[in-house]
Amino acid sequence: MRQRLSSEPDRYRGRRRVPTPPRSRYAVAVTAAFAGAGVVALGAANLPDQKQIDPQALTAQGSVQSVDEAIAERDAGTDAASRSNNRGAAQTQVSAEQAEADAWLLPLEDYDFTSAFGVRWNKLHAGIDLAAPEGVPFKAVHGGEVTQAGYYGAYGYSVTIKDDEGREFIYAHARRVLVKKGDVVKAGQVLGQVGNTGASYGTHLHLEVHVDGSPTDPIPLLRQHGVDIKLQVESVYANMAAAS
Repeated sequence: MRQRLSSEPDRYRGRRRVPTPPRSRYAVAVTAAFAGAGVVALGAANLPDQKQIDPQALTAQGSVQSVDEAIAERDAGTDAASRSNNRGAAQTQVSAEQAEADAWLLPLEDYDFTSAFGVRWNKLHAGIDLAAPEGVPFKAVHGGEVTQAGYYGAYGYSVTIKDDEGREFIYAHARRVLVKKGDVVKAGQVLGQVGNTGASYGTHLHLEVHVDGSPTDPIPLLRQHGVDIKLQVESVYANMAAAS
């Protein structure tokens, strides 16, 4: 190697030499570039084509579906509520009719209990006697069909009502009857006026109840249905049902 003389100009003076990276660094850079391109290519291959799926269309489709579902739910709820209301109205109507048919009431507003059911003067007194002033209206204790109305032997002017279970209710010794045979009456309806006709000893209402054709004590029967003749009380619910 020749030694440079001091008198020779320095051709490299004032220049800066950029260090050359080793070949191994170039290899790493090139390899990374190819790897990155491969990843991008693989990712692009797995991504859906934008022409096939429109983001706005997806959004619109989701909105339409949500609106349709909301309308369907609303209609279903309205329909269910309507059916519920109809069922409620039907049940209320049936309940009111049933309550009216099952109502039991006192036959008079005010009275004195004077004679019970049982043997009296060696004869069966087949009903109970309720003393009240002449002309006071008496009412049906239970609903049914009038099978007899008018003068009826020892009963005097009387009314007989037969209910749906075949029980007969006889209201006797009236001064006047205000219904006729074939009428359908409900509990609390006025049937006539208290009197003293037929085999009677004083102004009063004679009430008999026949079950299966045989006389039975009205007091226990009425008590089973919320009416107490001796205490002069009746079921408030039955009273409301009959007044409806």
